[in-house]
Amino acid sequence: MAGKLFLCATPIGNLEDITLRVLRVLQEVDLIAAEDTRNSIKLLNHFEIQTPMTSYHEYNKVEKAYQLVEKLKAGQSIALVTDAGTPGISDPGEELVQICYENGIEVTALPGPAACVTALTLSGLPTRRFCFEAFLPREKRERAAILEELKDETRTIVLYEAPHHLRKTLAELLDVLGDRGISLCRELTKRYETILRTTLSGAVSYYEENEPRGEYVLVLEGASRKALEAETRQEFMRMTLKEHMALYEGQGIPRKEAMKLVAKDRGVSKREVYGGLLEQGQKENL
Repeated sequence: MAGKLFLCATPIGNLEDITLRVLRVLQEVDLIAAEDTRNSIKLLNHFEIQTPMTSYHEYNKVEKAYQLVEKLKAGQSIALVTDAGTPGISDPGEELVQICYENGIEVTALPGPAACVTALTLSGLPTRRFCFEAFLPREKRERAAILEELKDETRTIVLYEAPHHLRKTLAELLDVLGDRGISLCRELTKRYETILRTTLSGAVSYYEENEPRGEYVLVLEGASRKALEAETRQEFMRMTLKEHMALYEGQGIPRKEAMKLVAKDRGVSKREVYGGLLEQGQKENL
């Protein structure tokens, strides 16, 4: 009978945040796959857990996953832990889970700490709808593309950032997304946990005078839906009615339906669109 993979969330700072269920599973499994055994041994020693460990990290996550799956097929149970937080959330784990499913291995998750959710709930920003981008890409072109996508994102945005990149990232966010509310959540659950609620411009100014320290979760206010709609409407209003109609008719939309869409885009009645087209000499096409 095959074993089971347990995805075990571990504390992001305060060791008291570990769950009783995670402690029990870490004691009972045959093997613990850890992102960094040097970090995880501190956790295991604190709770007097002596289960054997093996490394499973970013640089061996595919090759090692197949080795772990063979152990699972042989009946061993394995717990996956990362340095902090929930496996698979900006940490190794996603590939192992996929390969387990491909091989018919049962997987279960033991809920617990996750820096992104902890910061979101502390941010004071809307929590019903949010998107998580983790660390922005370092490659310039990909980074620029992601930032451009986030510009029109109306959900609350959650990002991770290291202290030595914080100033640059804040400046880029302000430049591309414009000024908006932000909560900078630092050293979550730890002794020096701080939440700075400000604006992007305020954050840029603050960190010009103060050295960034510790790991950050940035929680950003989403773009205003009303502002985006107004901007889109302005773009439509810069078109002539003929150009606006051609936009939809070029997609194969029937003329009458296209007129309804144009009227909606411009915030006017279909009758006004009809009249405007008449004035622009489109009578023969109506």
